[in-house]
Amino acid sequence: MKVGRSRLVVLAATVLTVVAGGLGIATAQAATPACGVVYRVTSEWTGGFGADVVVTNLGDAVTSWALGWSLAPGQGVTQAWNATVTVTGTAVTATNVSYNGAVGSGASVTFGFAGSWRGSNPVPSSFSFNGITCAGPPAATPTAQTPTPGPTPCPEPSTPQATPSTSSAPAPIKVWMAGDSTMMNASSCPIGWGSQFASYFTSNVTVQNSAVGGRSIQTWLYEGNVTSTKNSAGECTLSSTAYSARWSAMLDTGSGFKPGDYLIIQFGINDGDSACPRHVGANRFKELLGVMATAAKARGVKPIFVTPVAAITCSGGTAVGNRGFVTETTAAAAANGVPVIDLHAKSVALYNTLRLCPNNGDYSTGAVGAFFCNDHTHFEAAGARQIAGLIATALRAQNIPLAAHLK
Repeated sequence: MKVGRSRLVVLAATVLTVVAGGLGIATAQAATPACGVVYRVTSEWTGGFGADVVVTNLGDAVTSWALGWSLAPGQGVTQAWNATVTVTGTAVTATNVSYNGAVGSGASVTFGFAGSWRGSNPVPSSFSFNGITCAGPPAATPTAQTPTPGPTPCPEPSTPQATPSTSSAPAPIKVWMAGDSTMMNASSCPIGWGSQFASYFTSNVTVQNSAVGGRSIQTWLYEGNVTSTKNSAGECTLSSTAYSARWSAMLDTGSGFKPGDYLIIQFGINDGDSACPRHVGANRFKELLGVMATAAKARGVKPIFVTPVAAITCSGGTAVGNRGFVTETTAAAAANGVPVIDLHAKSVALYNTLRLCPNNGDYSTGAVGAFFCNDHTHFEAAGARQIAGLIATALRAQNIPLAAHLK
């Protein structure tokens, strides 16, 4: 592949170890570099780890890319997302997938992977970008006009100017989120995947996560107004049709939805409760998804439905599905002309790729402990980030327009 005038100069690799979290970060930078690499260990457990890699192209634009590095003794790669990763001996090569091969001058591309280790788990000391090494001592910047920033765990390259295009920056948009505890914001277990979602987007995107733990779609919409009594159809009755404060806030004409925004909806985990107020029947579930989609569309907002994420349930050595309301979500999507991401199927496939089955039921240790809280349903930060990555990957793979705002 032709790199043109790119100058892939030698970069210095530095390592920062965050003792409390056990995370390693490798960064690469130089005075006038044509590429930069940030390799960050996001989670680590006995025998395994997860990592994110950000590659910044500071030379001429490229239409495809390959990043190479070497594994330390005992290290391996078990699974990757947003890149195709191959290992030959100790040599690793990560290449672009169909949707992220073009990287403009000053632009970055991000991928992640899960790996294995024994003995030690050092970060790589050097990388190669399209066959040219990026490692070595930095030189002084002859034209630097801004002060050198202080130490930082993840140094960024000198601020790149606008891409060669003369078009203006994308208009800011907001991604609104409605769901349950597997999506909600939290700083400690359980951590919903929605709390990790913003990191996949460019700076013009704001994520407003209004997911709340323990809610069905009906209790989320009508908080406090769902009674414990069922009607003749077997549905929980409402004492009032007044919407909850969270849905009313989204519908507010001043501070809520704006044309061009997105609404991501994921329910179905608590809705299967047999008792009110959380119980929601199949038809009512589809009806309420339609209510939310219609309201969003009326305000120029693009809804996206997501099937409920799976917990970890093993049948021998295989992870299997365990959620209801999957077919109801896809049916409601078809009826309302809304794209749907089958997170239930994608999460089960991820658990099998990561070999989280079989396990001994101890969710406090090992790979399964790094991914899940002790209840085997909710996520640690590392697991939540990988689930969010499944959504980001699906946006691109399904050509959902929100993908245009991903990094």
